[in-house]
Amino acid sequence: MKSSYIYILPIFVFLFFLFQPFSYCGATENSECFDCHSDEALERVESEGMKAGVFVNEYKFKNSVHNINSVACIDCHADITELNYDLEVPHSSNLAPVDCGACHEDEAEAYENSVHKKAGGKGISIPCYACHDYHYVRPLEGYTVTERENEFCLKCHDPYKFHDWLPQKDTHFDHVECAVCHAPDAPRHIHLRFYDLVENTYLESDEILAALNTDHENFLKLLDTNENSIIEVDEFENMVFLLRRKNIRATFRGELLSEMEPVIHHINRGEAKRECETCHLPTSPFFEAVTIVLDNEDGRISHYEVE
Repeated sequence: MKSSYIYILPIFVFLFFLFQPFSYCGATENSECFDCHSDEALERVESEGMKAGVFVNEYKFKNSVHNINSVACIDCHADITELNYDLEVPHSSNLAPVDCGACHEDEAEAYENSVHKKAGGKGISIPCYACHDYHYVRPLEGYTVTERENEFCLKCHDPYKFHDWLPQKDTHFDHVECAVCHAPDAPRHIHLRFYDLVENTYLESDEILAALNTDHENFLKLLDTNENSIIEVDEFENMVFLLRRKNIRATFRGELLSEMEPVIHHINRGEAKRECETCHLPTSPFFEAVTIVLDNEDGRISHYEVE
């Protein structure tokens, strides 16, 4: 009798699960989310009757900093624990707000006592994704000053309404990132970017590498003849000469940028630097960190130190 029970029990368990309605199997992969969210017509009706698009561009998401670092959808949307395909919407349609500070603790702490966070007390909500977007966060190191300003500050602020004390506003706004002055505790550095004097436009990294007949891996090896990992003056001039042989009349435009450190989120009224000498002296500490920057295919940046 005991032996028969041992054989019958596994069969019973198998039949029980065989005839159960299938609703969920395994962990929720990003591909499962895109089964629905890749539909451009997908919308969610808010409680007030307003429609909100919930389409996610899969290509743009794949190039986001989160996907590059293997962050899954459910890592952010943590209240989705399973999918039930018996329902029209396989998860709750009212998800909890994403807690960016769960991973970005230092950034959240710096932001907590900032003017943007304090605006919440005036009935204005400025969550992380108001600046950083929802799903397409890119590595920001490679952004130009103009791209950073358009992506962030200029969404809300018109710098020309202020800064009356600042001479040559256009030049500063084109070459100095807002946070350089408004987040004075953040480290800064100077990027040198290739600029085409004929076309009056910045040159893309792949154009420069193609003209020099090299790639990211061998760019420094080509130029750094004394192998000290620094592009010195004569090596710099040789690079310009090589480009001219390819009919590229390039110059270099400097941009003063803030490092992507958590403290960059700590911006408050009355704390901006206004001393011209901070930048406009040969002994300025900013000149200790001058690099040529080249974009990689994944959006990351390679820095090459320049003397």
